[in-house]
Amino acid sequence: MSLLDSLSGLLGGGQGEADGASSLVNVAGQLIQQAGGVQGLANTLQQHGLGDAVQSWIGNGANQAVSSEQLGQALQNGGLGSVVQEAAGKLGVDPGQLVGQLSQVLPHAVDHLTPDGQAPAGGGGFDLSMLGGLAEKLLAARGG
Repeated sequence: MSLLDSLSGLLGGGQGEADGASSLVNVAGQLIQQAGGVQGLANTLQQHGLGDAVQSWIGNGANQAVSSEQLGQALQNGGLGSVVQEAAGKLGVDPGQLVGQLSQVLPHAVDHLTPDGQAPAGGGGFDLSMLGGLAEKLLAARGG
């Protein structure tokens, strides 16, 4: 099952794939924003055992996968669990399911925000519009 097939299932109901992908990208953006930007999220994940993975997302090589359990634990221990809980409530999905999807989308979001292979200095100034086009990119990758 592809990422976007599972997005449709997770966020299904009346939403189409594009809406589901956009919703998930928005949740990823909210996590990055609440963490204090890409560097803040990277620091949080590094402190909770995902340093190698997050560095691969920032760097120019292949993105290292993380399991939903690893990501969920790092977010919870890093003080971002409430963001996931709130987003899951708004979307009407189980937080565990949402973290499962985020474990697939968050590497792409961080990668998208670090095209030069480095996290932007200083966490301030991040806004969700910086992730514009990521949902479409994920949908296009599925179609190819």
